[in-house]
Amino acid sequence: MGNLLIQYYSQTGRTQQMAELVAEGAARVDGIDLRLKTVGDSTFDDLFWMDGIALGAPTHLGSIPWELKKFWDEAVSTVWGKIDGKFGCAFSLAGGLGGGPELTCLGLLTILMNYGIMAFGVTDYVAPLRTLHYGAALPGAPRTQDEKDICIRLGQRLAEFVSYYVDGVESNHPNKVTYKRFV
Repeated sequence: MGNLLIQYYSQTGRTQQMAELVAEGAARVDGIDLRLKTVGDSTFDDLFWMDGIALGAPTHLGSIPWELKKFWDEAVSTVWGKIDGKFGCAFSLAGGLGGGPELTCLGLLTILMNYGIMAFGVTDYVAPLRTLHYGAALPGAPRTQDEKDICIRLGQRLAEFVSYYVDGVESNHPNKVTYKRFV
């Protein structure tokens, strides 16, 4: 059974909404055990337990909020070199278009890569003009079905990677799944 941690920081509840949708997507893959935790409720044991992580935060001044960064800065002495080879992706939102959620996603992915976590983007379009190449990046809370689908697809793809590469479930390879993809 693959283990997924969805870790997030949320001030207003909007990033929590995204995290819950990411969890919904991950739960679509059989055999996945999920932990949905705020950064304040997470422990370093969660990092050892996980096979994959979706890391989420709101955009603060075009970057990562210090509360989340602090957790990962403090993890260095405990988990450095011990969580290599796991899978990771990112999600973020901003106050509006051009607010920087893609920059925040890239910052979150950079944190994961520094720990040896294999960070990925998603080539899928969940609807015309709706993609998540750098993760789920939204201008505000997920309101429309397309915006919700972006978050759901991110969680599902993370679970598929873990299911295929960790648990060996051949049918969950991302190129073999059958959900609708737009170009």
